[in-house]
Amino acid sequence: MNPSHHHHDHESTAEPHLEHTDSHSKADKKKLSYFRRLSFALMLVVFAAAAACLVQVRSGEAEVITRFGNPVRVLLNPGLAWHWPVPFELSTPVDLRLRTTSSGLQDVGTRDGLRIIVQAYVVWQVKADSENVQRFMRAVKNQPDEAARQLRTFVGSALETSASSFDLANLVNTDASKVQIIDFENRLRQQIEQQLLDTYGVRVVQVGIERLTLPVVTLAATVDRMRAERETIATERTAEGKRQAAEINSTAQRDARILKADATVKAADIEAQSLVDAANIYGKAHAQAPQLYDLLRSLDTLSNIINPNTHLVLRTDAAPFNALVDGPALFLKPNKTLLSDDKKNEAKQP
Repeated sequence: MNPSHHHHDHESTAEPHLEHTDSHSKADKKKLSYFRRLSFALMLVVFAAAAACLVQVRSGEAEVITRFGNPVRVLLNPGLAWHWPVPFELSTPVDLRLRTTSSGLQDVGTRDGLRIIVQAYVVWQVKADSENVQRFMRAVKNQPDEAARQLRTFVGSALETSASSFDLANLVNTDASKVQIIDFENRLRQQIEQQLLDTYGVRVVQVGIERLTLPVVTLAATVDRMRAERETIATERTAEGKRQAAEINSTAQRDARILKADATVKAADIEAQSLVDAANIYGKAHAQAPQLYDLLRSLDTLSNIINPNTHLVLRTDAAPFNALVDGPALFLKPNKTLLSDDKKNEAKQP
């Protein structure tokens, strides 16, 4: 037997075995790769299904779950929630945050027939409960801009109604105590609050007057009326001042008359008392020295009837002028006492 031929046969037998092993190993690798790809695809499908069934509710939002277009529930609490995948159920976010809408300038009439231009604002939000969120969805199709447009219409109508309950002086006045803007805002809120909630599911948070002015015609009429009011007030105050002055003058004159009458009575009493006292003094003086009394009374009479411009031609021996000629010596005794009338006549004789 040839050794080289034997070796050649052995190698020929080993080659088919190695080829069979390699082919088996490649099949296993293919099978393992297939399973890996299948697992990864299944995972993707699971994740996709989970993502399609999960919905995240953000803070300040609500999620409305609709089934074939009909709302079935509303999710209000922030976090993750489950729902059936599309197309069975869809989730629609609804914004619950505060929004501000201005009415724009509105020409409205007051109770006293004057026109004003007023602009109001409304702070509102969708009320966070299932019923009102669904009402908002049905009313405006979850479109906040459309809701704001319709709110302006409501506020414009409410401004006209509310302004008709106030006079112009209650809204525009230099006296702050007479201005009723807060009452006007409260009346406006009462007009729209319940109506907006029932129609759109919107909660009114605040209502305020943003701007208030007067048209040219109303401004001129207001100025004229204010001028007339000031003139009326000035006339009333002038009349009141004159009335008070007349009352004070009348009271003063009355008090003066009373004081004058009291003074006259007191003066008369004093004068009467002085006459009484003088009469008593005269009586005492006459009782003590009649001649001296007659002399003093004669001199008093002369002082009363004669002045520097008086010219009299009278006898000097007649009373009371004899006192000027005779002098007091004829009325006195040598010891400086008054003489009686008889002795006085004797003294006159030689």
